[in-house]
Amino acid sequence: MITHTKAITVNGLESSIVEVEVDINNGLPAFTIVGLPDQWVQESKERLKSALKSSETRLATTRITVNLAPANIKKSWPSFDLPIAIWILRNDWWITEDKLIKDSVFVGELALDGRLRVVDSILPITIWAKEKGFKRIFVPKWNSIEASIIPWIDVIWVEYLKDLISILNLNMEVVIQEKLDFTKFKTSGDNFLEKNDFKYILWQNHAKRALEIAASGWHNIIMEGPPWSWKTMLAKAFSTILPDLTVEEAIEISKIYSISGLLTPENPIIKHRPFRTVHHTASWISIIWGWRNASPWEISLAHKWVLFLDEILEFQKSVLEVLRQPLEDGEVTVTRVNASYKYPAKFTLVWALNPCPCGYLTDDSRDCVCSPKQILNYRSRLSGPLLDRIDLFIDVPKVETSKFWNKDSYEWVENSKSIKIRVEKARKTQQDRFKEIGLTSNSEMWTKEINKYCHLSEQSETVLKQAVSSMNLSARAYYRILKLSRTIADLEWKENIETNHILESLSFRKKEEI
Repeated sequence: MITHTKAITVNGLESSIVEVEVDINNGLPAFTIVGLPDQWVQESKERLKSALKSSETRLATTRITVNLAPANIKKSWPSFDLPIAIWILRNDWWITEDKLIKDSVFVGELALDGRLRVVDSILPITIWAKEKGFKRIFVPKWNSIEASIIPWIDVIWVEYLKDLISILNLNMEVVIQEKLDFTKFKTSGDNFLEKNDFKYILWQNHAKRALEIAASGWHNIIMEGPPWSWKTMLAKAFSTILPDLTVEEAIEISKIYSISGLLTPENPIIKHRPFRTVHHTASWISIIWGWRNASPWEISLAHKWVLFLDEILEFQKSVLEVLRQPLEDGEVTVTRVNASYKYPAKFTLVWALNPCPCGYLTDDSRDCVCSPKQILNYRSRLSGPLLDRIDLFIDVPKVETSKFWNKDSYEWVENSKSIKIRVEKARKTQQDRFKEIGLTSNSEMWTKEINKYCHLSEQSETVLKQAVSSMNLSARAYYRILKLSRTIADLEWKENIETNHILESLSFRKKEEI
């Protein structure tokens, strides 16, 4: 007798329907899984034997063949345990009802005692199941909150296989997970935003202005300064002025985190935009993709967020150069022997660097001990093409400790909330401008859009031409200045780019090589 049902496999961000066929036939006892399963799926046989025994059922002592079709798609993740178990039990008449099996998807890894373990990729699986017309999805208990963000599909959580058998036989009440209210749900990101408010950073107004512009137009930024100039604090505070995620954006980003196994019952969805930070000892492999199954890693986890690289000149040059293409295209493609995976990587890049190996080249209170050759070799790790992809360059001076003792020098400090209001207004202007062409921010404009939306007066055009000539700017830098000027104009609600917008954007360019 042959029975079959539907399951879902995830490869990268793409999901595919898999037909699970189970044949229990006469012959010598054997358990075979075919259809291009990976090692995790092959190991299902051993987990199933113990799980069925612990669930007061048994595995037939005969020949069992499981086919995962189509055979040309690699079947990964251990989430095939549950659908295989259901159809072995259905074939053996331990499950006698079909009412709940029809139009359902089963996802879960089985423990040896019959428990359903938490699995990755629940969110993309649930989305795919809804799109394919399934009415319900059975998931492990700890995955249910993550899946409940998706509407129009019932999420039924199960803790033990024996409970699922009773549910399918209509002997136990079905527990449908309540839908998650995105607007009211609290995550750990709330505490991060509260403690990194801009109001806790005194002075440094020039850097704050640059970060406001970067947040408004989604521009990349470099902060250069000696130690104790608060570069890291500024980078963390940057995430507090970014616009709130929409539900659609939150689901898009959460899919990436779900595949990487980074969602938890306490944080089942990504609601805020805290930044991702990478240590300077990281390899380019760890930044592009994580491990052997090509799961998304740092530059994809920073999608629509912030990727912060501290001490940028301490990174290997090969690590920095690998960022060039994702910065330009907004995506990364990971190629393996039997598959190719494409992940989105539209992030704001925030870099912080010391001016020299010892860090005190620009510090008036301490002497630099580096030789000119050391400084030259140190700063040459950033190539010209990579610098051309940066929109804002700012110097962050060290804050003199004497200011802390003089209470009269404390100036009024604007908090993140008021800055965020201006950022959101500027972003709303851009979204309205680009709604017909699918862009969301000024930094995404190409030559066609720049020519259409970046209108210059005769005076501002003359200023820009002189700057390009005197500063020896590349064509890419020229267009980035125009995009940056467009953002500054949006912050002032100006229809056209004026001379002061050009001059301010030019003030954020390096006049010499980094």
